[in-house]
Order: sequence, then structure tokens, then C-alpha cells
Amino acid sequence: MEAFSEDIKMYFYENRLKTFEGWPFEENCSCTPQNMAKAGFIHTPSDNCPDIAMCFFCLKELEGWEPDDDPEKEHKSHSAACQFIALKKKVEELNVEEFFKLQKERHKFQNIKSFNDDITKFEDAANRRRAEILKTAKGEE
Repeated sequence: MEAFSEDIKMYFYENRLKTFEGWPFEENCSCTPQNMAKAGFIHTPSDNCPDIAMCFFCLKELEGWEPDDDPEKEHKSHSAACQFIALKKKVEELNVEEFFKLQKERHKFQNIKSFNDDITKFEDAANRRRAEILKTAKGEE
């Protein structure tokens, strides 16, 4: 049951908001941690990009935020298929059937991302191998 509860933890605003520690936009901005979390984002910074945010649901990552960016509008424009941002009611108001349908859609996004990541890894490995073969063929070992 713990894996399931971990899986659904980010459906709740408070848990998403907690991820925005160190977020570069705090006050007098549209993209405050509160607005980011409300739009479904979690903060996923890297060393090079302190402003990366990812939708916990559709897994769309956005960076290069500007103070006037509206997180909800940005989310909708970059991931129109995200059912979380299109929800008409709060997660707490969903019945069990609605929640499981939503969770099914979330798993589709996770599978697509995993599949695309695997394709990228395969293509990278194939390109490296091709370069090695070409070097060998040209006698540049």
C-alpha cells in the first residue's frame, strides 16, 4: 500500500508546494511556488537550471520561466492533453471511479515517457556504435 500512496502523493497541492524550496520566483510574480503547485507542477531543479518544473501528471518539463509567466496557461499551452490541468474539480472531490480513470491516464503518460526515454538511449547507443564502426572502417582506431 505504501507504493500506491507514494504514487498518489503529488495529486495533493500541499505535497507539490513542498517541492518548491529554492524556487527563484517568490514574490511579485505570476509563477510563485503557490501558483506553480496549483497548476500541477513540482520543482525538479538541476545544477544548471534552478527553474525546472515538471507536471507530476503528464511529466511535461518546462524551464526558462519568466516572472510574468502564468503557470496554468503555460501548462495548457505546452501540454494540452494533460487531464490534471483540465480537471473541473479538486482532487479531494473526485469519486473513486473518477480518480481511477485519472490515474489510468497518468500511467499512460508515464509509459510514453519511459518508452521515449528508451528510444533515446537506444538511438544514442546506435550512434556511438556507428561512429566506432566508421572509425574502424577508416582505420582510425
